[in-house]
Amino acid sequence: MSRERFEDLVGEALDEVPAELLKVMDNVVIVVEDDPPDGEDLLGLYEGTALTDRGWDYAGVLPDRITIYRNPTLRVCDTETDVIDEVAITVVHEIAHHFGIDDHRLHELGWG
Repeated sequence: MSRERFEDLVGEALDEVPAELLKVMDNVVIVVEDDPPDGEDLLGLYEGTALTDRGWDYAGVLPDRITIYRNPTLRVCDTETDVIDEVAITVVHEIAHHFGIDDHRLHELGWG
């Protein structure tokens, strides 16, 4: 799958996130990269300070970053439909980290 098509799928997954949630996302960017750093086995990564951890002194910082990794996603999927589903799950999973929801809770909710 081309990078352009994969990026479109990430955009489509974002379009499915409720507008109310997108409105309260603060100081975060979402990007697509081909591979995670150092050969890690990740489909996505949230880097930053979750909204629940931001205090009165949170100011003047670079945006949080959500990265969706194309090649690992394509390796775990057999069909384009699988990719669409996995991208949607990964986008929601990483956005949840921005809201302070940890991996354990996400797995309990079926977004692991």
